[in-house]
Amino acid sequence: MITGSLVALVTPMHADGSIHWEALANLIDMHIEQGSNGIVAVGTTGESATLDVDEHCAVIKFTVERSAGRIPIVAGTGANCTREAIELTRAAKQAGADACLLVAPYYNKPTQEGLYRHHMAIADAVEIPQILYNVPGRTVCDMLPATVQRISTHPNVVAIKEATGNLQRGREILELCDPEFLLYSGDDATAMELMLLGAKGNISVTANVAPKAMSDMCAAAIAGDRARAEAINEPLLGLHQNLFLEANPIPVKWALQQMGLMEEGIRLPLTPLSEQFHQPLRDAMQQAGLL
Repeated sequence: MITGSLVALVTPMHADGSIHWEALANLIDMHIEQGSNGIVAVGTTGESATLDVDEHCAVIKFTVERSAGRIPIVAGTGANCTREAIELTRAAKQAGADACLLVAPYYNKPTQEGLYRHHMAIADAVEIPQILYNVPGRTVCDMLPATVQRISTHPNVVAIKEATGNLQRGREILELCDPEFLLYSGDDATAMELMLLGAKGNISVTANVAPKAMSDMCAAAIAGDRARAEAINEPLLGLHQNLFLEANPIPVKWALQQMGLMEEGIRLPLTPLSEQFHQPLRDAMQQAGLL
């Protein structure tokens, strides 16, 4: 399975909100060249919530084809409708994705038993490596470690992206689950510490703008080299915070625009980064050596 820095890739758009395929191709190439260990397509950062099903599947297919086997591709295929999640996961498998990322069902607030049955139904239906995704700050639904352990026994469920930022939660998952079941951080600010505890990677927003540094930091942390990991991570701390001044992916898309890597395109209900946050994010980018 994939270890290291997996970039939660943005979906570049033109000013009118249509997908900018050339910019997407260039970003994929950049991540391969700069050492990202995997690409997560159409997750939260990729604006999956505002892509229709055809666009969602098209972005997955394009990303797989452009990468041409040079880097593993994880497709975001989660939904709060189990049948829809199965359909998206099947489409991702057909497109050639290496794995799928399945967010816990949002809005409808299932019980822990409901979470278990949802993920088991998808795992039974589609034979592809599946990564659970717990982000209660967005889903209003917290997949508890005991539930993670139950789901992790399915052979198609191989990892979890744990985005609470709670290191004790990470410890519990590591203790409860088989060592072959991987833990990924989904929180850039605490990712280094979680990897030093035993997590095997980070699904990262920061990696959109600093792919090499994030890849190097993840490698050092996974190897247990705290001093090197801290030295690489220190200049990135401002990014880890300021890329979330407004809802992701608003700030990271603005940052990529400042780097000349994409146009100003984002879909409603998300809006461009508020002017009051331009300078703090610019300062963080300068601290990281990006400007």
